[in-house]
Amino acid sequence: MVIVMKMGASEEQVAAVVADVESAGFRPFINPGVERKVIAVLGEVDVDKAQLADHFSELSGVERVQLISEPFKLSSRSYHPQDRVVNVKGVQIGAGLPVVIMAGPCSVESRSQLLETAHAVKEAGARLLRGGAFKPRTSPHSFQGLGEDGLELLAEAREATGLPVVTEVLDSHDVPLVARYADMLQIGARNMQNFILLKWAGESGHPVLLKRGMGSKVKELLMAAEYILAEGNSQVVLCERGITTFEDSTRNTTDINAVPVLKHASHLPVVVDPSHATGSWRYVPAVARAGVAAGADGVLIEVHNNPAQAKSDGPQSLKPEKFRALVEELRRVAQAIGRDV
Repeated sequence: MVIVMKMGASEEQVAAVVADVESAGFRPFINPGVERKVIAVLGEVDVDKAQLADHFSELSGVERVQLISEPFKLSSRSYHPQDRVVNVKGVQIGAGLPVVIMAGPCSVESRSQLLETAHAVKEAGARLLRGGAFKPRTSPHSFQGLGEDGLELLAEAREATGLPVVTEVLDSHDVPLVARYADMLQIGARNMQNFILLKWAGESGHPVLLKRGMGSKVKELLMAAEYILAEGNSQVVLCERGITTFEDSTRNTTDINAVPVLKHASHLPVVVDPSHATGSWRYVPAVARAGVAAGADGVLIEVHNNPAQAKSDGPQSLKPEKFRALVEELRRVAQAIGRDV
């Protein structure tokens, strides 16, 4: 449930409600950044919730108490009705702001490869640089990334281009290391339900890009986001990157439905990743356009200066000139629905 305080409720009244919630055996969570204080009541206690809601509603300074039927609480619009804006080192994502394009190579392979690609995507209109220093691969014999050396190259590319960096973290013990270099932590599809990693990412305070698992429902994605939000980190962006279905004409099936569904159920920004969804550069532009038309707050595009020689995911990577053309297409689509890129 959530407790909505009256406009102008005093700090003393808020503190008294928080103390009452704690004495009832629940964990109070105050929603930051809204006009009036909203206190989420978290936890499972064997009591009559309707009776408890009546009790809380009688406390001084309380306007109303609202029961939340969804299992996800902090990510729901019942808790935070307004669209959330996530700030990645000055780049704002969400709430109808211009669509943010995140682009770069799947893997950081070398200094020349990364810097050439980073400059190319910056000139074409990307706002964030993506690149993997640690790579989860299906085969243990495939390229696993450069590790900290790759993080150092990403930091150098940021200095050279001014683009904030988003990169994946695979293990909870690596969160402090990756957070030293990156401006946004990516939790990949394979780790969407790695709850210890989610907690550590939440504790880091860094913005988090949370990808939907390949076999996960929308509700499960929001429950995963709940782990990050419960650590006091509201800077979470959800990513639809394709799910596993019976269809095998593409790597995964892009769930375009998920974009409006997530926007309806949650206040968190939503981006689409057509590169991993399709697995083929031929289909990336069409799915990217569809994502923007559906209301996505951003797109995540893989770009490589020489896809044929890429150490990972070359077939789904756009060459810089194709990426530049796609950005212009996305700008026209965004403008058609009253937004910009």
